[in-house]
Amino acid sequence: MGIKDSIFIGEMLIDEGLITPEQLDAGLKEQKKTDKFICQTLADLGFASEDKIFAVLSRKLGISYVRVKDRTIDKAVIEKVPAKFASYYKLMPLELKKDRLTVVVTDPLDVHTLDDIKLLLNFEIHPVLGGEKDILEAIKKYYGIGADTIERIMAETAHPEELRLPTAATQDVEELVEDASIIKFVNQIIQQAYYDRATDIHVEPYEDEMKVRYRIDGILYDATIPPSIKYFQAAIVSRIKIMANLNIAERRLPQDGRIKVKVGDDDLDLRVSILPTPYGESVVIRLLTNRMLYSLEDLGLSKPDLKILEEMIKKPHGIIFVTGPTGSGKTTTLYACLSKINNKEVKILTIEDPIEYRLKGITQTQVHPKIGLTFANGLRSMLRHDPDVMMVGEVRDLETAEITIRVALTGHLVFSTIHTNDAAGAVTRLLDMGIEPYLVASSVECLIAQRLVRTICPDCKYPIKGKKEALLDLGINNVPQDAVIYEGKGCETCKFTGYRGRTGIYEFLVMNDQVRELVLSRASADQVKKKAVKSGMRILRQDGVDKVLKGLTTVSEVIRVTPQEEIAFE
Repeated sequence: MGIKDSIFIGEMLIDEGLITPEQLDAGLKEQKKTDKFICQTLADLGFASEDKIFAVLSRKLGISYVRVKDRTIDKAVIEKVPAKFASYYKLMPLELKKDRLTVVVTDPLDVHTLDDIKLLLNFEIHPVLGGEKDILEAIKKYYGIGADTIERIMAETAHPEELRLPTAATQDVEELVEDASIIKFVNQIIQQAYYDRATDIHVEPYEDEMKVRYRIDGILYDATIPPSIKYFQAAIVSRIKIMANLNIAERRLPQDGRIKVKVGDDDLDLRVSILPTPYGESVVIRLLTNRMLYSLEDLGLSKPDLKILEEMIKKPHGIIFVTGPTGSGKTTTLYACLSKINNKEVKILTIEDPIEYRLKGITQTQVHPKIGLTFANGLRSMLRHDPDVMMVGEVRDLETAEITIRVALTGHLVFSTIHTNDAAGAVTRLLDMGIEPYLVASSVECLIAQRLVRTICPDCKYPIKGKKEALLDLGINNVPQDAVIYEGKGCETCKFTGYRGRTGIYEFLVMNDQVRELVLSRASADQVKKKAVKSGMRILRQDGVDKVLKGLTTVSEVIRVTPQEEIAFE
């Protein structure tokens, strides 16, 4: 767009009171750097919302303004425009009537581009106005992530279908791995996962297709990708292997590796796991960023639980166990505890499998069973390293449990995890492993069970009716009269799930004298739990209910992650 057109449009917006002359000047300077449409530039700078700017432009120029996300586009129309054209020109085909193709563009005054599109597609072009972000999201939705890249590779590869055959020449795949387009496509998958707040990327080969799925807020969602990606699955997996310094010639054995990448201002640490399947290698990539490191105050602890935990981590010795299934946030809780007590006067050592986050000021060791560095052996060596506080990634067996307890009894504060369904279950698990009851009673200070629940999206949160019935489903037998519970309708911000982000729900079992007596008498987990509840412990579901009543999460989320138990609401 010429400078005259930009000034003309800018003056229209000034007349409407949307921007000031100074903002227009700033927008024109920025436009010279980015070469974007002036309206998009002004919206990107935050001077006015995209909707308001384009609404004025639509009215003044007599050109329709379309929000693509509110429309459903026919597949036949999408097929008329190749993905590479849509991506390059930042346009979205909307509808086709005879030889007239309606396309959504950011700059309907760019006559040269419209003429190019007309020649390339051989249609009469009818432009309508749309926001750039809206158009780019629609391209991903309808064409798939990296569709233009895959389309380009398809055009350049003589027989792409041969790349999927078991007899395909290894050198053909290896040559393709170095192709800039494959590199770009893998980068696009990682970038999109980061922008969608995914914690894991799943690349899954099947007999007649290849899937990419993202785990967002603990739930797996299919990513929209072009169907032709199946022809390049070997090249894509090999590219990921190269990034993770793995053996690309080995396709029969599982492999694990790490990748360091930068996306935007964030450094990502990617953990790569590769498993062989009958239809090729399956890849899972865990995305870790420093943004995932939380302080104790950000974990979602209630005030009483936060007070208990702050007291526990100040103790000079003893064990604090965090328990729960995989993916329940145990490691995050442990790191938050270590970060809280980390200072120059304290020596903190950890032994982990694997090291999830690098913590400054803390000495971290990763287990390596192949060379004999197990949790148990590592713990023995760490004791000679003059520690004050130690973290053991997981107590998996009798040997590790015995050494962990011995470490705690010799004057060290120890943090660890154990896999049980609730806090009381951790006590009986230790006894079942073969630990003597008196050792458990004298070393363990606190057991914390936890789960993660999705939080309601603040942009589409609304109160729901039928609250009493919903709360009865949670086992509450005395519903507060003024209880209000919420759900999310689903909006663009939360990708129409009704949820955005997660928080923890907790169960704190503090080892008091009564509980210790039960442990010494080898009481069952149920007996320990009942005694702890009488002493003031709030079970997981109770904490979940409190978060429902605070409007943080939904009844269905609490039911999903916690066992059924009757709750007397106090």
